[in-house]
Amino acid sequence: MPAFLELAHVNVARGDNVVLHDINLTVNTGEHIAILGPNGCGKSTLIKTITCECYPLVSREGEPETKVRIFGRERWDLTELKKRLGVVSAELPGKPTLHTTGRDAVITGFFSSSTLWPNLIVTDAMQARADEVLEQVDAVSLASKPVGQMSAGQQRRIMIGRALAASSQMLLLDEPSNALDLAAQADLRDLLRRLAQQGTGILLITHHIADILPEIDRILMMRDGRIIADGPKSELLTAAKLSDLFQTEVQLTERGGFYHAW
Repeated sequence: MPAFLELAHVNVARGDNVVLHDINLTVNTGEHIAILGPNGCGKSTLIKTITCECYPLVSREGEPETKVRIFGRERWDLTELKKRLGVVSAELPGKPTLHTTGRDAVITGFFSSSTLWPNLIVTDAMQARADEVLEQVDAVSLASKPVGQMSAGQQRRIMIGRALAASSQMLLLDEPSNALDLAAQADLRDLLRRLAQQGTGILLITHHIADILPEIDRILMMRDGRIIADGPKSELLTAAKLSDLFQTEVQLTERGGFYHAW
């Protein structure tokens, strides 16, 4: 199976500002990775580059060639690509409308749509897959509940189901625990652990150390739009390295495979 992601000498601008600088990164399909960095370091822009919402600057003559390859391909029909990638964040673009039920919200993952428009044809296979996914993410009880009546934690669970509907190869998680209370954060982490153990690849972007699952064994650190470290969790998740990354004194402890920082 080809690597999920290959980036070489990628520079990305947002407006007049270059926010990603010379990014070189390979992520294997099924790998579990966390990307850490302070606010504004370029983490979310990196996700948007992976999902082709942002495009790299063209290499100038004499500069190293820029390359973006996803699942072994450099060109994609974006509708097809979205069926192989699942992106989950606190504010997911294309979030189902408030009156959409949990099951219908999961089914929208097949179409990358915000709701089930009348022109979309839902097959029996899609219905069956949606039921499988609802069970997989422990959301069967939410199947008939409108999204607008769900708690933030329940909505996040449905969004993960939506991301898994068409494919379970890779999940891209952008600050997924934001706006969740402590119980909802714990539920989310338990769910993501099960998915990781079942073989779903996870690329987690966060600045919350407690979000890093025990199943994640590779850490990338970003600052000022650059990857400044890439290596095993045991080497990079230390108080000294986190203090340097966030430019403040950090204390760190580990319990049950989870790390906690203050």
